[in-house]
Amino acid sequence: MGIWARLSTLIKANINDMISKAEDPEKILNQLIVDMKEQLIEAKKQVAVAIADEKRLHKQMEEEFNKSQEWERKAMLAVRAGNDSLAKQALSRKGEHENIANQFQEQWMAQKQATDSLRMALQQLAAKIEEASRKKNILIARQKRAEAQKTIQNTMSGLSDSSAFDAFDRMSDKVQQMEAEAEASAELAGELSGDTLDQQFKQLEQQGADQDDALADLKRKMGMLPAPSKKDLLLEGDSTVNVNIHVSDPAKVTVDS
Repeated sequence: MGIWARLSTLIKANINDMISKAEDPEKILNQLIVDMKEQLIEAKKQVAVAIADEKRLHKQMEEEFNKSQEWERKAMLAVRAGNDSLAKQALSRKGEHENIANQFQEQWMAQKQATDSLRMALQQLAAKIEEASRKKNILIARQKRAEAQKTIQNTMSGLSDSSAFDAFDRMSDKVQQMEAEAEASAELAGELSGDTLDQQFKQLEQQGADQDDALADLKRKMGMLPAPSKKDLLLEGDSTVNVNIHVSDPAKVTVDS
């Protein structure tokens, strides 16, 4: 293979590849249906012409048969008149028209057979175009579904990329660092705004009270201490005791707590 032949093959291959990639099934299918319908219109015109020829031949055949019958009537009229010579001429003319009528009949029958075939072919073509139109809609729907699946798959492939998750984790760590820095700033602000030694003792006292309460609860659970009375529970809920003194008799003083 010469260099020009190889170059020509390469160019054709590249062009075909570009055309294949540029082809949109939906556009191609729609255009094919448009072309088919245009061909159907042209076929209808051709069939209409053939049918017109058939009708014309049939009309000419009938005209010639009518002329043949008319000359036969004239021949009978000549015979009644006793003019055999004129009757023979009329019969000769009748034969000519009858012969032409027979020729038109043969042509008409052949044309009718052809038009019947064309009619059937036209109906089949119209049916195929309708079927192709239905298949086109199905193919376009399948194309849309395939494109959607491809888009989803590409999206899922992008999400499965480790770099995206690494970036997500990195942002999560950054947010946690910012939260920790904010908490540290709040603690520093609290320490600098008051007496740190007093705060430490308050925290220690609170921890000790919590530990005492937890130990007392455990002993009650084990049966080593009695359950707290309602008065104790009220005192635990409210450390303030209101004392009301009622004096109805100077000698008697009652205290309600």
